[in-house]
Amino acid sequence: MRYSPQHPETPANGLAPGAALDELIGRARRLREDVAALRRGERDEGPGHRLRDAVWELAAEGLSAVAEELSRLRPGPQGEGLARLGERVGNAEWNLLTDGVVWSDELYSIFGRPVEEGPLTLDQLPSCLPPEDQPALTGAVTGCLVDGRPVDCEFRVVRPDGTLRTVQMVGEPVFDEEGGTVAMWAMIRDLSEIRRSAADAAREEGRGAPAGGPAEELRRQRRAARAGHGLAIELQDQAPAPWLAPPPPSRADGPPGTLDLAVRYLPAAPGVPSSGKWYDTLRLPDGGFVLSMGDLSGRGPAAAVGTAAALGAVRGIALTGAEPGELLAHLNQLLDREAHPVLASALCCRYEPGGRVLTWAQAGHPAPMLCRAGAGWPLPRPAGTLLGAVTDAVYAQRTDLLEPGDVLVLHTDGLFSAIPQGTPTGHGGDLRLISLARRLSAAGSAGEGLGVIAAECGEAGREDDACVLVARVRP
Repeated sequence: MRYSPQHPETPANGLAPGAALDELIGRARRLREDVAALRRGERDEGPGHRLRDAVWELAAEGLSAVAEELSRLRPGPQGEGLARLGERVGNAEWNLLTDGVVWSDELYSIFGRPVEEGPLTLDQLPSCLPPEDQPALTGAVTGCLVDGRPVDCEFRVVRPDGTLRTVQMVGEPVFDEEGGTVAMWAMIRDLSEIRRSAADAAREEGRGAPAGGPAEELRRQRRAARAGHGLAIELQDQAPAPWLAPPPPSRADGPPGTLDLAVRYLPAAPGVPSSGKWYDTLRLPDGGFVLSMGDLSGRGPAAAVGTAAALGAVRGIALTGAEPGELLAHLNQLLDREAHPVLASALCCRYEPGGRVLTWAQAGHPAPMLCRAGAGWPLPRPAGTLLGAVTDAVYAQRTDLLEPGDVLVLHTDGLFSAIPQGTPTGHGGDLRLISLARRLSAAGSAGEGLGVIAAECGEAGREDDACVLVARVRP
């Protein structure tokens, strides 16, 4: 059964739009109460009880956040939060080939800059910062343009009227087909009100402020943060994180057209904080598979918590029967409504063994590489921007027919630790991976093919962590 989106004016439950929204809000709140009841019924003992407590708390707070975000969609004063949120978030793109700069209207408001003066170039941008904040911005931009690293930094902006605004910039390089950096894209969020509200709420909490209002909302956010921190601490004690642990190996033999799968997480060298990368293989009730892979911006505990939430959402949406493009659109909406800006690349594939049909979509992620009869090439990428970058983004998808014996390789950035000078990389296909196509086609199983890739790209002393998945169509 496939998911069929309803027209906005005819909700699935038959209620009028306003009543349907109220019903959704109430359902989220009732579900939170059910979660709390189930948690109370558990016995707090056993080796994993702290991890379970953290997950229960995170789930409960997440449901509270869902109800709160849905209430913003109500017309009138309760829905004004959406407008205020939009005013605090802007995006920009700096083109290195043309020296062109494009700013959204919101950025002019954040920087207090008249629209007629035009956007700031990357060379001009540090001049709007206090001297002590400029090195952080310069280092982040240099790392993006030179080393191809994502941007995630916080700094203050001095507006023309002398006021200070605290902002966070999250972005990534834009590559051409040869893997060269041609532009930098960024999302900038004004955090000033959040910072002030947090300080005010802390003072009110110390004075015993009444329940409700901004102080209560900030207390809720801190509870969620503590739950997330507890989950992250528990995850640090596990190697690797639960979603990166290898699943039981599949058999090389099986019904024709089904997939032989092998996956592996390649950790970075000791001392390098873990990133927000994940992979997942989900067997569907109809016998098909959903294969997903992604990379959330950031590192450390925050990235771990965000990855757990994103992966849970991917699985939940996939089980509704949503197509890959629709799944990514829903995930984009979730990330776009987070309290703190986050970007993510993602790849989602649905495979139907009956006709050996692969349907897939991507969000700023490397395309799968197909190996067939000793040759290898990246599949053409359907359009899709990074998750969390554009509100209500649409993700195109394409369909490829696979043949018996085909080998498909899904991977994140950072698969190869060292990048020799002049080696094409990026989303147009990595020649180092393509050079392994003959050996991958000759491999007798997905596990054997995965061993070929791991041996070639290195498993020790890596500069960055990576995920790789090999899927072989059983002949």
